[in-house]
Amino acid sequence: MSMCSVDRPLQPGDPAPNIVLDAISREGKIALNDFRGRSPLLIGLFRGLHCPFCRRHVAAMAQLNPALREKGVECLAVVNTPVERARLYFRYHPMPHLLAASDPERASHRAFGLREVGMDTVTAIRIDLPGELPEPMDVMAMNEFLNRKEGYEIAEADQQMMASGQGQLVGQFLIDREGIVRWSFTEVLEVGLQTFRVPKPEELISVASQVAHQ
Repeated sequence: MSMCSVDRPLQPGDPAPNIVLDAISREGKIALNDFRGRSPLLIGLFRGLHCPFCRRHVAAMAQLNPALREKGVECLAVVNTPVERARLYFRYHPMPHLLAASDPERASHRAFGLREVGMDTVTAIRIDLPGELPEPMDVMAMNEFLNRKEGYEIAEADQQMMASGQGQLVGQFLIDREGIVRWSFTEVLEVGLQTFRVPKPEELISVASQVAHQ
């Protein structure tokens, strides 16, 4: 499958596309075909590092990485941040052994069927995070508040990504050695939801164990 758009998120049984992206954690490129015939792969497709939740998703993947590697599963985090900006972030927030790649054009998200929602949907959502937010906030205000709280300074590269991809949904996909999706988790971003959903670590570990032994 080439890097083209599909009209729904890929599901178990679907072939994964062979995306080729700029590596963040090292020089050169990272291609999904590099893993075929070698090891299963958990790929996380996130928004840019300007998104506080996506920074947390990347950090969570880095924490799970050792346990997944023990089972023979590799991890790859993809962020919609230009490569030099992303390398700067990872230099100051090192995540040893986690493969990461840059995709500011969001081609990988489209290839895996992750859609964008309209700004009217984004701005209508209220996020309630007791202990982190002083009150329920819309997504834009929440991002600004958490970025300021966490000391993340928005650069021009971040502003460009924010202008073009605020409504981009994210997802994670577990791909077996043959390049077939065996498990998927896609973000729900709708009015009435209190927060962004994330996959449960124990679920990931369980399904990774099954795929690794297939």
